[in-house]
Amino acid sequence: MSLAARWIRPLMVVTAVGFAGAAYAIRAALDGPVEQYSGAALSAAIVYTIVIFIRPPLSSLAAGAAAIAYCWFIEFAQLTPVPEALSQRGWIVRQLLGARFDPVDVAWYPVGVVPLVAAHWFFRARARSQAEPTPVEL
Repeated sequence: MSLAARWIRPLMVVTAVGFAGAAYAIRAALDGPVEQYSGAALSAAIVYTIVIFIRPPLSSLAAGAAAIAYCWFIEFAQLTPVPEALSQRGWIVRQLLGARFDPVDVAWYPVGVVPLVAAHWFFRARARSQAEPTPVEL
């Protein structure tokens, strides 16, 4: 197991905490559309880190697709009364499920995931190229 493979899960935990901290800092400092849109993008970024935490060998594209699909599933579930009813049970549930459908959030989830997919792909490609032996010249 490579050093990078050993550190991927702790790195995802730290990254998720950083994204959550950024989201709450923006919420505390700003009000309006920036708060709302950044919250959607950062929550999708957190979901991406959770996907990688659960399944580190997953490709960046598959992890990104899974994160966006999950976010969209939760958002569209808010068209039913279930998430709002469950959200009244506690703060954590509200953070996880939301309460009301917002079509703008549907567009902002990929904004939070696509840069992570690109970075993940870049670092994985770089690690692969460094792991490949260089040909010996005669």
